[in-house]
Amino acid sequence: MAVLAGGLSLEREVSLRSGRRVAEALTDRGHHVRRIDVDDRLIAALAEDDFDVAYLALHGKAGEDGTVQGLLELLDVAFTGPGSVASALAWDKAVMKGLWRRAGLSTPDWVALSSEAVREMGAARALHRVVDRLGLPLVVKPSQGGAAMGVRSVHAADELAAAIVASFSYHSVVLIEQFVHGQEVAVSVVDGSALPPVEVVPKEGSYDFAARYTHGATEFHVPARLDPERLERCRVDAVGAYELAGARHVTRADMIVDSDGVPWLLELDTCPGMTETSLLPMAAAAEGWDFAGLCERIVELAYAGDPPN
Repeated sequence: MAVLAGGLSLEREVSLRSGRRVAEALTDRGHHVRRIDVDDRLIAALAEDDFDVAYLALHGKAGEDGTVQGLLELLDVAFTGPGSVASALAWDKAVMKGLWRRAGLSTPDWVALSSEAVREMGAARALHRVVDRLGLPLVVKPSQGGAAMGVRSVHAADELAAAIVASFSYHSVVLIEQFVHGQEVAVSVVDGSALPPVEVVPKEGSYDFAARYTHGATEFHVPARLDPERLERCRVDAVGAYELAGARHVTRADMIVDSDGVPWLLELDTCPGMTETSLLPMAAAAEGWDFAGLCERIVELAYAGDPPN
C-alpha cells in the first residue's frame, strides 16, 4: 500500500509526521508500505507499483480539499477517508456551516467575506454591521484551511479590519464567527460511529498551531469532562456532521460545548492528524484500540470498496 504525505501546503511538516507514523505502524503489522511525497511525480510514483490502497496522511490545501481524492478516483485507486465531493464540502467552512444550519445542527452565527468584496465593492465600509449582527468577541479565520492557521480573536470593533487582512493572507474568503465560551471538544468518527470525545485545554492562550503540535503545550481529557448526556450529544452531532458531508471511513468534528451543554460545531476534518499529539489516536486509545490497530481499521474500510461520494 502507499502512504501519501507531505505535499506543498503550509501543513507539510505535520503531514510528514503523520505519514511516517502511519507507515511505520502498518509496516510493523506486516504490510508492504511505500511512503510517497505528493508532488508533480505523484502519478508516476503510483504507476510504479500495483498499490491495493492509498492511505491519505495529508493535511492542508490539495490534500484535504478534494484535489488528491478526485485524482485517485480518476485513477481507480482505492484510498482512505472521504471522497472528493465530501472532502471539498468539508474543506469550505462556510459551506459546511450552511449545511449544518439547514439540518438543525448548532454552529456559531457567522458572516463570510471575500477579498473581492472588500477590494471591488467597498465592503470594508460595512464592517460595523458585522459587529452589530454578531456582537463581540469574534473569531476571524480563513474559510478554507486547517491547523488554526490565520485564526484571530477580535475583542474590540477597531480590531476587526486588521484581523480580516491577516486571514486574507491564507485564503481569499474569511469567516467572521461569533465567539462561543465553553469547553473545546473534538469527536472522531470511524465508519459512522463516534469515538470518545476528547477535551482540549491549552495551557496558554488558544489551541493554535503551536499548541496542537508541541508536546506538553496542551492538556487532554478523554473522555471529555462532561456528563453522560452532554457526551452523547457531542457524539450524535459529530455523526450528523459526518453524514451531512457524505463522508466515509473517518472524520473529526471540532466543537465548543457551552454552559448549557449545547455543542456548537466549528469544522469537520476529513484527514485527521496521526501524530503523537493528534486527537484521533487519543480517542482510539480510549476506545481500546492501539495505534496500529486504528490504522488497519481505516485501511480495511478502504479495502471494502465503499463508494467515494
